[in-house]
Amino acid sequence: MFRFASTAILALATALPATAQQASDIIVPEPETQVTQDFPGLSDAANQALAAKRDGRPVAADDWMVSAAHPLAVEAGARVLRDGGSAADAMVAVQAVLGLVEPQSSGLGGGAFLVWYDAQTGEITTLDARETAPLAADPRYFLDADGEPLNFMTAVVSGRSVGTPGTPRLMEEAHRRWGRANWRGLFDDAIDHAETGFTVSTRMAESVAAAAESLAMFPATADYFLPDGAPVAAGNTLVNPDYADTLRQIAGQGANAFYTGEIAADIVVATRTADHPGLLSMTDLARYTVIERPAVCYEYRGNDVCGMGPPSSGAVAIAQILGMLENFDLGAMDPQDPEARRLMGDATRLAFADRGRYLADSDFVPVPLEGLIDRDYLAARAELLRGDDALPEVSAGEPAWDHALLWGDDLREERPATSHISIVDRDGNVLSMTTTIESGFGARIFVRGLLLNNELTDFSFRTHADGWPIANRVEPGKRPRSSMSPTIVLRDGEPVLAIGSPGGATIIGYTAQAIIAHLDWGMDVQQAAMMPHLVNSFGTYQIEAGTWAEELVAPLSDLGFQTNVTALTSGLHAISLGDQLLGGADPRREGIALGE
Repeated sequence: MFRFASTAILALATALPATAQQASDIIVPEPETQVTQDFPGLSDAANQALAAKRDGRPVAADDWMVSAAHPLAVEAGARVLRDGGSAADAMVAVQAVLGLVEPQSSGLGGGAFLVWYDAQTGEITTLDARETAPLAADPRYFLDADGEPLNFMTAVVSGRSVGTPGTPRLMEEAHRRWGRANWRGLFDDAIDHAETGFTVSTRMAESVAAAAESLAMFPATADYFLPDGAPVAAGNTLVNPDYADTLRQIAGQGANAFYTGEIAADIVVATRTADHPGLLSMTDLARYTVIERPAVCYEYRGNDVCGMGPPSSGAVAIAQILGMLENFDLGAMDPQDPEARRLMGDATRLAFADRGRYLADSDFVPVPLEGLIDRDYLAARAELLRGDDALPEVSAGEPAWDHALLWGDDLREERPATSHISIVDRDGNVLSMTTTIESGFGARIFVRGLLLNNELTDFSFRTHADGWPIANRVEPGKRPRSSMSPTIVLRDGEPVLAIGSPGGATIIGYTAQAIIAHLDWGMDVQQAAMMPHLVNSFGTYQIEAGTWAEELVAPLSDLGFQTNVTALTSGLHAISLGDQLLGGADPRREGIALGE
């Protein structure tokens, strides 16, 4: 299998197989899906990176690279890396700015999963900073007085949906383990932008306008996002002194400033006085910890694809998708071949059937992790793909497991929001981190200059299905299942790709497709990021509107798939590693890749 060293990628026309050359010819920018906004005050390098993304070209660098969802956040990380900081240091700076300029997607009021490759030891570490259910919660947390599930959006826009945030503690933990730069200085850019103001992006303005009704339900939220009763407009300058104050406290006192004292008290009061109040307490905040968990790695065509295990379902589902598809020669197929899409779509459906039954927080329920990614099990599941048409139905398999308990099926979907950060520093350390407040604007509760998550709606609202308990039900202190899929791919022990995406349940499909595009179809990271999406997680093939993917509606329908042409707004941010670093940024978001 071709190894994706960047010098070979730059010579696609002569170095890649014929199918990969064809793929590079058809992957072009899609005008309807591109964010083409300019941002005032950016550096020349950042503007050049924006131009490269618009042209469909990856950004090349020799020493370091950062790719994330907003140019101001990327520039903050670039300054840290340029000054000799580590990828962990740069992540702190990037996340602090993202929470300001992309508040609908991630921030201090949410959680994240982080995958780290250590250049000195060659080890992969994964850190779980997923939000936790209050200690006072129980499995009936999202049931009404009659034992029926609450209306989903009623639960989302409430104090009941807020879990204990994990992002501030993760920022501190990553810096403690791998940081070199001064902690205080990592917040300078975010504090400056919060106090002097930043330009509201088109995407942020459109998101505010779309969510205006729910944002108006909370006075503090409305005051910030709907000044004078109208949504903030693209191009407006927005200041957030409360966020600057919160960051100053964290910069001066560490993450404890967030989890104890006045900030924590304000968060608790805000969740307990909202409509449908929650049960979050000062104890929940004070006891929150980041958990190091074993990485989930799967060898795919000579590459080790590594990511976050439970409570994330991302790495397991991607491993299952790849494990089934490795039994077929995708590299000999065109990306637009309906047969390739049949295989990818039904492999994803099978993976999601297993996900719905077996995957949840492994600190609370037994998970057949080894059985789910066993090669023989996946080869047997792949036999289901040997037909000519779409599978009429799918169900969970029976992986090897030494536990007698059976679980009910949970079809809970996550809403598309979230953000992803990929970073490589000059020492060769690699960071891939997906960060979220769940749905756009989270619970819509704005406190201390930040939005609080609605992560707890990722739990199953029901406690049982068909008489069996649901693994992903609410329990005190438990972390809800996630689809976030931060991924690092290695070949012969060396990292070759850092990648991930936002998108709710579709994250898994976005990330798996991009990995296949890079490893099987020879696309560079920018081509992989801008490739039209086709995702089938739950039985309906979602096809990205405004792209060549629409040409597959009829062929896929003929194969027996239900189809739905819709917007699929991923946010893939990727870096490939070889003789050079190549960075890609999803054209559907404002972000860029930047390096030197």
